[in-house]
Amino acid sequence: MLYTLLAFLVTLGVLVTFHELGHYWVARRCGVRVERFSVGFGKVLYRRTDKHGTEWAVSALPLGGYVAMQNDPPPDATPHQIQESFNNKPLWQRAAIVLAGPMANLILAVVIYAVVGLLGAQEPAAVIAQPAAGTPAAQAGFQEADRLTAIDGQPVRSWGEARWEFMEALSSGGELTVTVQDAQDRQRERRLLLPAGEISPDERDLLAEAGLALMPPRALVQEVFRDSAGEQAGLQEGDVILKLGDLDSPGVVQFVERVQQSAGQTLALDVLRSGQLQHLFITPRAQAVNGVQQGRIGVQLGPDFDMVHVRYGPVDSVQRGFVRTAETFWFSLKMIGRMVTGEVSVRNVSGPVTIADYAGQTARIGLIAYLNFLALISISIGLLNLLPVPMLDGGHLLYYAIEAVRGKPASERMMMIGQRIGISLLAVLMSIAFFNDITRLFS
Repeated sequence: MLYTLLAFLVTLGVLVTFHELGHYWVARRCGVRVERFSVGFGKVLYRRTDKHGTEWAVSALPLGGYVAMQNDPPPDATPHQIQESFNNKPLWQRAAIVLAGPMANLILAVVIYAVVGLLGAQEPAAVIAQPAAGTPAAQAGFQEADRLTAIDGQPVRSWGEARWEFMEALSSGGELTVTVQDAQDRQRERRLLLPAGEISPDERDLLAEAGLALMPPRALVQEVFRDSAGEQAGLQEGDVILKLGDLDSPGVVQFVERVQQSAGQTLALDVLRSGQLQHLFITPRAQAVNGVQQGRIGVQLGPDFDMVHVRYGPVDSVQRGFVRTAETFWFSLKMIGRMVTGEVSVRNVSGPVTIADYAGQTARIGLIAYLNFLALISISIGLLNLLPVPMLDGGHLLYYAIEAVRGKPASERMMMIGQRIGISLLAVLMSIAFFNDITRLFS
């Protein structure tokens, strides 16, 4: 729980503070006086004033931050103080300052994705299991052990990259040309027709429903305990289980279940060791578990995934950062539009509890997973703030667009009405998000 809370606070603190830094940086470039930049809210724990008169503060509640600008000049202001006020700046400068916050979040996402590409990661290869009969993948001719190499001309190396390329078609439907390398190392093209699927926040996997699932890993011997049945049979660390009795390429669960059911029985065992096939025989030893005799061989197993190292050079990493950010932004925007029209369930809206949960989960998985999560949430914050809803940055930009058309600022009455609408919309959105969070907690 504490780990999840810390991961969430780091996520929120970094992303919101970076958002405010965007506002601050452009405001300073435009000559606006920034009175305070606070990291966190509430009681100020530490403060320092720089040469420009900006107070930099660290506050008690670490839930983001804020920038306080001089909106209007003080009484008896000097001409310089008047010039430093936000509301006295030209329209384009005010719009640039407001736009800078969401843009900072999008730029941060580009940087994070570029860093992830430079660091690289071990990922499962895009090798698929046998598609279930009647699924779109089976109808397209996909076979077990097909390695996906390109989707609509876009090269893929890992299962994660393949899932990303399928994402758009899975949600809206469409036909894709998928290039594969089959089990005989021949290059083939499959025409995959996907129906539109409903995006939902539960465990439903649209790609698996289409018949495309990752090839189940074989069982890998990670450790052989001394004086065990496994050591007696000649098993060694690094052996890949190819066959146990009549089971071909069993997974970890299948292997364990067969061993448990075979106490005292001698089973033929084929393993792959350093590229060479080894024929062994193993006799699980009987051991009482809750009054039931079960077979044990004294071996620790793990999954033997076909892994690839996905890493990009500096130029490709930056390019990939821009492309991934743009694609995620556009996909998220379309999902919002489909929620408004009722095509996508509002159950997909997540609140702080769900975000905190994912922050903790990805942080436990590792640095790369957490960085990808940070980039995704940064894009979400940028997109949310660009929506033309009063009270958000996008609402201010809407007012500036009206000012540009009218030649004068929006009327006070118009802004009051907009403020009420904005508060109402945000209240509804927050209510849906919290309801979804609570529902997920107890479902």
